[in-house]
Amino acid sequence: MAERSTNVVRRPRRKRDPEGTREAILEAARGVLAQDGKEGLSVAQVAQVAGVNRGTAYQHFQTREQLIEATAAWVAEKLNHAAFGDPATTHDTPVDALVEKVMGGLSEFAMENPELGRVWLYELLSSARPSSDSFWRQYKEQMERFTHTDFARPGIDVEVHSVVMLAGTFLWPVWVRAHARTAKERKEMTERFTREMLRLSLQGTLRPEKFPELDAKVGGKKRK
Repeated sequence: MAERSTNVVRRPRRKRDPEGTREAILEAARGVLAQDGKEGLSVAQVAQVAGVNRGTAYQHFQTREQLIEATAAWVAEKLNHAAFGDPATTHDTPVDALVEKVMGGLSEFAMENPELGRVWLYELLSSARPSSDSFWRQYKEQMERFTHTDFARPGIDVEVHSVVMLAGTFLWPVWVRAHARTAKERKEMTERFTREMLRLSLQGTLRPEKFPELDAKVGGKKRK
């Protein structure tokens, strides 16, 4: 009697790649956040989108909050590159050369990533330790650097100014998405926003000579 063949074709074991798996999960999380917002995110859903076992996903991120925090950190890194370029050369770049580059880069990123940008902004504003965010730390540091130059008006409140600028940048896309139907219109509205924010930075909204009492109250007499 002929012996039955016992040869079995064995599939090679998939090589473990924890970092690759983590990145796949984060990429899926970014997609879910961009489509459904923060409220639509869950670890189980992200695992399904990423094609990862649910248990494996929970090994990397035990809660949706951890996923959101990791995604916000990714956005902060992308914001740094969009606004400042190569981090190694940022400190060597003249402050006056950064102004338009930073505002233009932020506006474009916010328009291309509206949901992710708003998730990042909310996480920053609600954080007890905003300085732990790499982009906020860099942005505020460069703003403080700016205030110590001859280009800046006196009396700038760096924290308030930074929050107002960033909030406007990441909320403007909400307005644009509701009023612009085409990519061309969105691009034009992004450019409009950048120009207006630069105008505000250069001139403000009030003519100080028309409001002498208010100008004196907020420190106008100190101006040269």
